[in-house]
Amino acid sequence: MTTAIAPVIPRSRGQRLYWTFADGCVIARGNLVHLARNPAAILNLLLYPIVMVLLFGFVFGSAMNVAGGGDYREFLMPGMFGQTMTLGVMTTMIIVTNDAARGVTDRFRSMPISRTGVVLGRAVADMVNSVLELAVLLLCGLAVGWSWHLGLANALTALGLLLLLRFALIWVGIYLGLILTPESAGAAWMPLMPLTMLANTFVSPELMPGWMGALSEWNPLSATVAACRELFGNPGWGGDSWAAAHALPLAVAWPVALTLVFLPLSARRYRRLAR
Repeated sequence: MTTAIAPVIPRSRGQRLYWTFADGCVIARGNLVHLARNPAAILNLLLYPIVMVLLFGFVFGSAMNVAGGGDYREFLMPGMFGQTMTLGVMTTMIIVTNDAARGVTDRFRSMPISRTGVVLGRAVADMVNSVLELAVLLLCGLAVGWSWHLGLANALTALGLLLLLRFALIWVGIYLGLILTPESAGAAWMPLMPLTMLANTFVSPELMPGWMGALSEWNPLSATVAACRELFGNPGWGGDSWAAAHALPLAVAWPVALTLVFLPLSARRYRRLAR
């Protein structure tokens, strides 16, 4: 007797997009539930921004001056917002490498779900975490005397730019997490931390040596931070370079470019794992 095998009907493009989105939402929910059941991770997520604000705002801030005048804490907070969004790439990278080491990634690859949806779910979960971090930082900033001065619409635009930068760096973190081991991912903070310092986060680039100031001005983090200072109405660093004069468009262009490069790289790398 012959057993009939049902033919596999290929999905249309619309169906593939639907299931990618649906699977991504399920993966994101699972990641968030896992975080909610890990109080230590939540405490670490929320405590770091508070400690950094207190450290730089009150310990180091007493010795800091803003070029052109202005309150240093008002100068500092947009830099803290940007640095926290940038350092989030470490969180993404470590989680992805740990999932691969524990076999979670292989388990997902063995299931009939969208592989692009898996990395999309990771991105959605990290964006939710980033919104939580940013909310804590905003409250810390308000508590130490920081505020925005140009209306709610400009403030929301600035927050949108910060989350846009974080979204772009999530894909960088996912891609690096898929090619690194947990040990090498844990050591990646060494080159990453100087990149967040070689920017306008804590001091004005015009106070740095010439070559270092030029690198700082073209740092993607500097563009986002400078645009946020402008939108918040906080003291900024000015400058006569093209990058200084066009911080707002660069704050959009850099994250879009990073996303266009690393999003497809991350999805392709995940699909090709262990082939």
